[in-house]
Amino acid sequence: MELFTKIDIPASSIRIDYTSRIAFFGSCFADNISAQFAARKFGVLANPFGTVYNPVSIAGQIRAIADGKVFGEKDAFQDARGLQDDSGKQDARGKQDARGPWYSWDAHGSLSGATREECIKKLNEAAKRTREFLQQTDIVFITLGTAFVYFLKGASATDNGDAHGRAVANCHRQDPALFDRRMISVEEAAQALKNIVQDLTRIKRDWIATPTARDDDRKFHIVFTVSPLRHMGDGAHNNTLSKATLLLAINSIKQKTMDSIGSASLQNDKASRASTGYFPSYEIVMDELRDYRFYADDMIHLSKTAEEYIFERMAESYCSEKTRADIAQVEKFMKGANHRITDPDSPATRAFAEKILAQARTLEKSIPGLNLDEEIAKFSKISGNP
Repeated sequence: MELFTKIDIPASSIRIDYTSRIAFFGSCFADNISAQFAARKFGVLANPFGTVYNPVSIAGQIRAIADGKVFGEKDAFQDARGLQDDSGKQDARGKQDARGPWYSWDAHGSLSGATREECIKKLNEAAKRTREFLQQTDIVFITLGTAFVYFLKGASATDNGDAHGRAVANCHRQDPALFDRRMISVEEAAQALKNIVQDLTRIKRDWIATPTARDDDRKFHIVFTVSPLRHMGDGAHNNTLSKATLLLAINSIKQKTMDSIGSASLQNDKASRASTGYFPSYEIVMDELRDYRFYADDMIHLSKTAEEYIFERMAESYCSEKTRADIAQVEKFMKGANHRITDPDSPATRAFAEKILAQARTLEKSIPGLNLDEEIAKFSKISGNP
């Protein structure tokens, strides 16, 4: 008797191991799954401009990186929600100017700054770090959360906007009257995904043209997935329509446009070779983990158990048997390395630190690409034996 519907995931040619560099862009689900990889010491870059939910805004961020954009004054604005009187340094009640920090429409609030200069500096540092990582990345996961997009009224349309205005990655709780919010069409979503593939390819091509590039840098993979987290603010029906729009857009890209931007053309390009794929995160949760015990208390976000299960399914799909065995070794090591130390100066603690150091160095030698520098530095200090 079968009491469990398991999603069939076709065998993937993509292989992830500890030498891989893995990037994640997208919703909070991208943050959660990337954290699963990072906890097992894979080389990960996750949402360098912060969490972003819709494909148009993700495409805008990657376009800026591909263009080598240098952020400037026009890319930051000051939160003026608390300002009562725009005419001076004090509000109508004589209090100090209540304006808040500086934000960018292109990034999450985590890249805000107390001054415009601080905000711009964070944006440019994130762009530089991301470009350097993507140039040598092996696989990019794009996690789509919603087809609803906020467009800034009165802003000139750009590549990540339309006649309604400029698409924003985050509204920063500004006045809703500043925005038009609508669900984009399948065609618009598909165009955003096409732009993502083109621009990631362009970043790779720019790097491959440099003398320091390796042959392995020519290969990279782009995997789309749809977040299983529901956006219930618009109601269950609109959430379903939104997810369906994203799924149809991914399917459209894979079936209709990849001939011109994806695997077929890039494999014939001596400068770069790319592949695109789809991982069924949404389907796994809807069919395999359909019980509410796999959800957090808000009944919308996933529990840690669900996140770990999805990671296991990803490992089954993208990791060899050898790499999965390596993961098991690293998990066992990290359980010891994360042990809470109550008395760092005791002989027992120093002996424990020496044991962890020996294990770390052995693992690094046996697993190519594994980096345990953080753990080695920590326990070298505790042991007094740097």
